[in-house]
Amino acid sequence: MAKLYFYYAAMNAGKSTTLLQAAYNYEERGMNVLLYTPSVDDRFGVGKITSRIGLSREANAFGSDFDLYVSARAAHEVRPLDCVLIDEAQFCTPAQVMQLTLICDRLDVPVLAYGLRTDFRGEPFDGSKYLMAWAEELVEIKTICGSGKKATMNARVNEAGEQVMEGEQVAIGHNYVAMSRREFDLPSVSPIEYEPG
Repeated sequence: MAKLYFYYAAMNAGKSTTLLQAAYNYEERGMNVLLYTPSVDDRFGVGKITSRIGLSREANAFGSDFDLYVSARAAHEVRPLDCVLIDEAQFCTPAQVMQLTLICDRLDVPVLAYGLRTDFRGEPFDGSKYLMAWAEELVEIKTICGSGKKATMNARVNEAGEQVMEGEQVAIGHNYVAMSRREFDLPSVSPIEYEPG
């Protein structure tokens, strides 16, 4: 039975590199893979998965109204799929995460989704929230903070390198830094208000 996998990490942990390596491994064995990336992530061009270490590959771009299940089913009917891979999966809508479950459950094709858990304020992305809830396998790709501690948060920084605490959830092209929760200073950044008594 096919499973939905969610590979999650902070920024710059190698998620796209790991996805491209997985695609290569499948194809090296003569298997058929289908790659998707959200059209909102246009840093290297729409429909392109690019890693920091220079690996790059064309992929199917999708917007918020794109039906991943219908697309994968059509491709599967032409040539059976062995795996579907999703880059920047945090940008999936809740309905698209449901569609990923159907690729597994109705087409019996495993789905490997790669993305961030939280935004620059420590708030979960909708896509990540449902992937965390519905995936059979949750796999953390680890990275470290400048302090040497495990990084789990994604700080947005301005041109001066100062942490930004306000703005839209999605801001492609800004600078982000992976940080430990302590260095991130969650109580100062989060919209959840709490003052110790």
